[in-house]
Amino acid sequence: MGRVTVALIVSSWVIPISILVNRIVPDPYMDEIFHVPQAQQYCKGNFTSWDPMITTLPGLYFFSLAHVASLFPGILLTQVASSYSDTCSTSILRSTNGALAVICSILIYQIITCLRPTLDERKATLYAFVLSLCGITYCSARYVFCQPEEDYLFSAMLGALAVLIRQTNIIWMLFVACAGMIDCTLARRKDEVQLGYANAPDQKSDYFAPSEGVASGSNLRKRRFNNAVGLFDEIQDILLMAWHLKWELLVSFSPFVLVLAAFVAFVGWNGSVVLGAKEAHAVSPHFAQVLYYSLVSTLFMVPVHFTPSRAASLIHSFQKNMPLSLFQWFTAFTAGFLSVHFFSVAHPYLLSDNRHYPFYLWRKIIKLHWSMKYVMVPLYIYSWFSISNVLAKVQKKIWVLAYFVASAAALIPAPLIEFRYYSIPFFFLVLHSHVDDDRSWLFMGILFTAINVFTMFMFLFRPFHWQHEAGTQRFI
Repeated sequence: MGRVTVALIVSSWVIPISILVNRIVPDPYMDEIFHVPQAQQYCKGNFTSWDPMITTLPGLYFFSLAHVASLFPGILLTQVASSYSDTCSTSILRSTNGALAVICSILIYQIITCLRPTLDERKATLYAFVLSLCGITYCSARYVFCQPEEDYLFSAMLGALAVLIRQTNIIWMLFVACAGMIDCTLARRKDEVQLGYANAPDQKSDYFAPSEGVASGSNLRKRRFNNAVGLFDEIQDILLMAWHLKWELLVSFSPFVLVLAAFVAFVGWNGSVVLGAKEAHAVSPHFAQVLYYSLVSTLFMVPVHFTPSRAASLIHSFQKNMPLSLFQWFTAFTAGFLSVHFFSVAHPYLLSDNRHYPFYLWRKIIKLHWSMKYVMVPLYIYSWFSISNVLAKVQKKIWVLAYFVASAAALIPAPLIEFRYYSIPFFFLVLHSHVDDDRSWLFMGILFTAINVFTMFMFLFRPFHWQHEAGTQRFI
């Protein structure tokens, strides 16, 4: 019932907005001038044609072909179009996004119930609806990773499909494969420890039997592991267990290895991660991007991260281990200041294209004064520590570390500041933070709705013109 409810709610706003957009903006706009003709070439069966300005793989076009094929019988009966290729109009191709929005809202519900099986239907429906307001690109990459442990082949196949939609999804596929390996080692460790307690010491396996002279140290490490009090203890124990299970893990996760190998072969053949416009999307060390993401994501979760209780939790965590905390904060601040000073990339698109939020945020905030980028560093650092603190309450420390590494790997090479780059790590953050406060979810839902309404209003009803270029421009 929850899936149906979520689908109906999302359809209730997707359909009228799609009709309104097609009525006011009937012609391809912005990047659509590349994607629509490319999809139409595929509709004609011309799979060798490729626009050199398109950077991503053609996965979305295959989705469009399947969507158009599902609509074609009805279109043929109503005589709206006489052939399959004629069906691939701008409005029909755009409707692929609407169909995916509904499908992904259902998958998001499935993901929530998969990650949190004890959650009641009402809460799962609310959470899925709120997340469907924020962004949808995540679901195609993430649904696969809720598959049963014995179905890694199917998971890897869906992961490959996610990579075909956007190349950077390879990072998130590897991240979840890594999380899966962590879960496997933890489960096996738990089984072995329970078995060890059940049997006599001389019946334990050689791997777990403590040798003479180090029994107390091993037992101490085991207690530290069970209590999860140290990141390095977790890393050490999980690596040892993973090495013990290396062949089993290699066989189980080999489908992911094959996808990674295919991706590496593609990059070697193509000479770059992106397909087209390689000069405009060259990899650059954009370390400040990680800082921007932390602040944006915590602002989108204001009732979780910017509250007195959250600040008190961070202070308490700081005071628990003062020397280590001082070192961590000092290192973070040093890295933050170095990142904004040496690795703040101002891409030409960012400086010249006033149709995006980042253009105004860059000019009105970051470039307001030469000191602003340094003034913002404490907010960035607070945001990352708050994210880590929230995640560490429900996840292993090594999981939190892997999440940070994956976020950095996905964001640092991107020279452009684009909020869509933040969508997948943000979804991971929200879903794995286990936020249970309904008021926080309602606040986030209102925030996302307000942003969507404002953006659509500006896009549809506040067009403008450039003096140096003909045509109507729209904020998006």
